[in-house]
Amino acid sequence: MFGAFERTVAMRYLMSRKSDRFTSIIGTFSLVGIMLGVATLIIVLSVMGGFRQELLGRILGLNGHMGIYAADRGNLRDFDAITATIRRQPGVVTATPVVEGQVLLSGAGNSATGGLARGIRPEDLRTKAIVANNIRAGSLEQFEGDDAVAIGTRLAYRLGLNVGDKITMISPQGRATVIGTIPRLRAYTVVALFEVGMNEYDSSYVFMPLPAAQVYFQTTPEAVTQIEVFVQDPTRVRAVNAEIRRALNQPVRIIDWQDSNSSFFAAVQVERNVMFLILTLIIIVAAFNIISTLIMLVKDKGKDIAVLRTMGATSGSIMRIFLMCGAWIGVSGTLAGFALGVLFCKNIENIRQFVQWVIGAELFSAEIYFLTQLPAVLNWNEVGQVVTLALTLALLATIYPSWRAAKTDPVEMLRNE
Repeated sequence: MFGAFERTVAMRYLMSRKSDRFTSIIGTFSLVGIMLGVATLIIVLSVMGGFRQELLGRILGLNGHMGIYAADRGNLRDFDAITATIRRQPGVVTATPVVEGQVLLSGAGNSATGGLARGIRPEDLRTKAIVANNIRAGSLEQFEGDDAVAIGTRLAYRLGLNVGDKITMISPQGRATVIGTIPRLRAYTVVALFEVGMNEYDSSYVFMPLPAAQVYFQTTPEAVTQIEVFVQDPTRVRAVNAEIRRALNQPVRIIDWQDSNSSFFAAVQVERNVMFLILTLIIIVAAFNIISTLIMLVKDKGKDIAVLRTMGATSGSIMRIFLMCGAWIGVSGTLAGFALGVLFCKNIENIRQFVQWVIGAELFSAEIYFLTQLPAVLNWNEVGQVVTLALTLALLATIYPSWRAAKTDPVEMLRNE
C-alpha cells in the first residue's frame, strides 16, 4: 500500500530541520501525549483490577463465600449434621462451624480497641491457608484448649502484645446478677500472630478454639452462630446456595459474598469505569494534537506538495505520505506508552517504596486503602483494548489532514507562492 516513494518523503517530513522545527516539536508533544495517555490508562486499569482481585481474595479467603445462619436469627443447632450435609453438596469445598461475636480487647497498659472474636476448630484454622500460611510469630500448634488465641499483627502492635502475652476480652453480652448485668471478662494467652495483608482483619480479628468460644459466648456445645462455606467457583455461589437449601430441607438464612459485599465491589467497578472514561480523554486530546500537527505540516509543505503534484505524484500518493506521518506519531506513542505502562505495573511496589523514601511520607496507608501493598494486575485483554483504542484514534486523526493535503490545488498553491 505504501511504496518506497511515500515512505521516503514521509520520513524526510518527520525529520527536524531548522525551517520546520516548530512543527516537529508539536509532533513530539503529540507523541508524548499519546504515550502518557496509554501508559496512564494501563496503570490505572491494572491498579483498579489489582484492588478488586486482592480485596476479593482476602475478603473471601477469610470470611468464606457464604454463611449459613439459623432462620430465627439465633444460634444454629445440630451443626455437625448440617455441616456434613453441606459438605456432600457438589461445588462445596469446605464447611466450617463458627462461633463469633463482638468484643472489647485490651492489652498492656490502658490500650483497648473493639474487635471480632471467632471460635473455630483448630484443625479448620490450620487448613485455612490465608491464616496458616501467614503466621508471623508463634505457631498454630499451640492453638488448642481454653486459653489460646491467635491475633493479627496490627492488633498486637496496637495493644502492645506479643506471643505469650495475655489479651483480655470483654463481651457486651454480660451475665445477669442481683446487682445488674455484668460484662463477661476473660484473659487469654496469645499463641500466634498472623498477617493476611488486609488492615481490617489484621487489626481486629481474634481466633480462638471453638469449645472455648462456645463457653465464652455462652452457647451450648451443639450450637454455633454460623457455618462458613467455601465453594469451588465463587461466581456460581447462587447455584450452590440453591442446592444447599434443597439438601437441608429446613428453614435457614444463607448470606453469600455477593449479598454482603455487593455495594463495595459495585463501587470499585463504577470507579474503574469512570477512570477509564476520564483517562481516555487524554488519548483523545493527543489525537487532536496529531490533527493540528498534520494541518500545520500540510500548510508548511504546501509548496512541496504542489511541486510533487506537477512532477506526477497522484493525490493518493500525497494522502498516503501524510497518513504515514500521522501514523508514525500515533503508533510510536502507543508502543512507547504500552512499554512504559507494563514496566511501571511490574515494578509498582518498588516505585512506591522509592517515592516514599524520597518524600518521607506514606503514600498508601493501609488504614485507608485496606491493603498493605499497592496491587497491580495486568489484564492483557484490557491492555489490548487500550492499545487498539489508541491506535484507532490516532489513525482516525490522520484522515482529515491527509485528505486536505491530497485535495491541494498545485496551481493555486504555486500562484500564492
